[in-house]
Amino acid sequence: MPGTSNINTLGRIEDFTALAEAGQKVKASVQLREQAVTQKVHPEETEEMKYEIEMYILFGDFTFTVGTEEKTISKSYVYGSYKESLNESKINKNIANERLKMDYKRMGEAKVKFEEKFF
Repeated sequence: MPGTSNINTLGRIEDFTALAEAGQKVKASVQLREQAVTQKVHPEETEEMKYEIEMYILFGDFTFTVGTEEKTISKSYVYGSYKESLNESKINKNIANERLKMDYKRMGEAKVKFEEKFF
C-alpha cells in the first residue's frame, strides 16, 4: 500500500480510495471542464464525413490531498460532437453525471471527504 510520501506515483481515483480505506485521511476536490478537440477522419471512410469533426470531452479534474501532499488526476466521463442535437447533448451530460455518481459513491464509502459537483 503506498504511503503519503508516494502519492505522486498514484494515478487513479481507486488508488486514493484504497489509501482512505487503509486509514489515511484523504480529501478531494473536483473541477469539471469541457475540452474541445478535433477528431481527424480518414478521408476514405465515407463520402459524407468531413476530414475533421469538432468534438468535446467532459473531464473531472480531481485534486486529492493526503497530509500536506496534493495530486491531481483527470478522468474523462463522456465525449460527443458539437453538431449533436440538444437532446443528445443532454443524454451525454446525464451519462457523465451517472459515471461521476459512481465515483462519488466509491469515494464516499472509503471516507474520502469531498463536495459533489455535476455537469
